[in-house]
Amino acid sequence: MSVKIRLTRGGAKKRPFYSIVIADTRSPRDGRFVEKVGTYNPMLAKDHPERLVLKADRIKHWLSVGAQPTERVAKFLGQAELAPMPKYRETPSKSAPKAKAQERAKAAAEAAAKAAEAPAEA
Repeated sequence: MSVKIRLTRGGAKKRPFYSIVIADTRSPRDGRFVEKVGTYNPMLAKDHPERLVLKADRIKHWLSVGAQPTERVAKFLGQAELAPMPKYRETPSKSAPKAKAQERAKAAAEAAAKAAEAPAEA
């Protein structure tokens, strides 16, 4: 059985509240879980102590057994120093302009630089 540490959504419409649970990967997001190991309330201020509540000993146990955290939970665990902080790419490569668009932008920048120099010389 592969196990994940993930968020399950609760709360009212437009007022989210998440439980951090240990669940089988095949079960639905808000469905059956094995154990509840924490809570996350994004509506509270970032420095509020009840924004993120974790049961550190149980999380360490499940990580030692082989449970894999999701990306968001891995970030929480990294901030709480229960697991190494995940590495994220700074800029995604898909959103970068293609080669021709980069050439046009470079040419436009050079033309603007020449236009700025021409009045200064006259």
